[in-house]
Amino acid sequence: MIQRIIQTLLALALLLGGATQAYAATVEVFTSIGALLGTDDGKGGALFRGIPFAQPPVGPLRWQPPQPVGWVQQTRDATRPSPPCLQRGYGWNDALAARSQEDCLYLDIRTPALLPRAALPVMVWIHGGANRAGAADGTVLSNLAGQGVVLVAIQYRLGTFGFLSLPELTAESPHHASGNYGLMDQMAALAWIRQNIGVFGGDPGNITIFGESAGGQDVGQLMLAPHARGLFAKAIEQSGTAGFGVPPRTLAENEALGQQLLDQAGVKSLAQLRTLSGADILAATDRLKPTTIADDSFIWLQAVIDGWILPQAPEDLLAGAASVPLMIGSNARELTLYGGPDAVVPTIRQAFGPNAAKALAFYGIQGTALPIPDPRLGDMATQLADDLTFRCPALHVAAVHAAGGHPTWVYHFDRSPAQGSVTHGSDLPYVFDGRPAGAPGDDTPTLQRYWVNFARNGDPTGQGLARWPTYDARGAYLAFTDAGPQAMTALRGPLCGLRPPTP
Repeated sequence: MIQRIIQTLLALALLLGGATQAYAATVEVFTSIGALLGTDDGKGGALFRGIPFAQPPVGPLRWQPPQPVGWVQQTRDATRPSPPCLQRGYGWNDALAARSQEDCLYLDIRTPALLPRAALPVMVWIHGGANRAGAADGTVLSNLAGQGVVLVAIQYRLGTFGFLSLPELTAESPHHASGNYGLMDQMAALAWIRQNIGVFGGDPGNITIFGESAGGQDVGQLMLAPHARGLFAKAIEQSGTAGFGVPPRTLAENEALGQQLLDQAGVKSLAQLRTLSGADILAATDRLKPTTIADDSFIWLQAVIDGWILPQAPEDLLAGAASVPLMIGSNARELTLYGGPDAVVPTIRQAFGPNAAKALAFYGIQGTALPIPDPRLGDMATQLADDLTFRCPALHVAAVHAAGGHPTWVYHFDRSPAQGSVTHGSDLPYVFDGRPAGAPGDDTPTLQRYWVNFARNGDPTGQGLARWPTYDARGAYLAFTDAGPQAMTALRGPLCGLRPPTP
């Protein structure tokens, strides 16, 4: 399953990586960590890259909450990209992995108006990559930054470095918790942004966090985290929710996984683990076998109830989530089912329990024979995986959030790319660059205009756009189709109500 994630993220990486800028002049701003030297775009805006928002999480700070960066007298160079967080290569991210390192807690900012009083809406991107790969790399070079918003892209510790629990880590924590360091990094970045973004022309009271896949999950978890309250004003979850439709791991279960890491690394203690090289820890991580989830590629996509950042299971926190406007949705096709077509019927029986017969009837399955693939939603393995992992969790989050009186909008992305079918990540070029390279040059509104309106006004609908109805008891949503945006209701009909709700 994870290979489909990384293949589609590669397209975005190539797209953004190719968006080079010919900036020459420099410009200086003053922040809470001192002066930063950025590049002037010659049009009143500027680009700042590699801004440290926390101390390097190395040595004794490995597996510790992010620590603040101190003031320095010298001007910091913010004209060059930072290294990605340490990760192994999976093909799509080999170039990122080759220059990745543990000293990686940096963010990028691009503003169209470097004026302290501009008060522009701020959009903060949290990248995907299964919480074990990816980077902010190139995001702020996209066309989205030219739409009247201050665009920020942040990095966070990945894989074992960002989500490890151990009894020793729990014991040394004043909160008696461990794990979720990657989420703590995101919160530290948001706190830095809120404190400093006004210098870059942004409005600290109008920050929208958005992310896709693992980034969407992280946005969902920040919505639930009590200590993230007040760090953002709006949220967008793209193809990812706080729980990804799977049960969470307890702290004890995550500590057991950490103990497995010690064994695989050939050490006996946290102190010894902290002395190993990052490469050795990555190698040991590759040998982990989680017992709480079948698909190893989801090892860092299973929410961890650490007792501090996530004090309870996502389902138990959902009703009390941050009371901010929310946009949430997924694509017509995302990923295929772990185990393939042979796992379809057993998975339906397990997932839907006493309602399995109704679910089988919904999918049109008789016996073990699977229906022919749907031209838009794909074969049964794809439909089932996407219903269980993306569509139904997103609809559940939307229903609970809307029931709490919070403005909520749901989307279903089904716009064909220039070649091939819709898949995981197909929405990203439409958000960042208006439309992907090679797409028809028509005037059909794309996601970018709705996303920017939402960041600006808290409502995605705007002048010249089809109205996007808020989510309600009818299940109203907006479908982005080849014929343009269409308001519809009851995505997947009664299916999602046939199984226990999972965010």
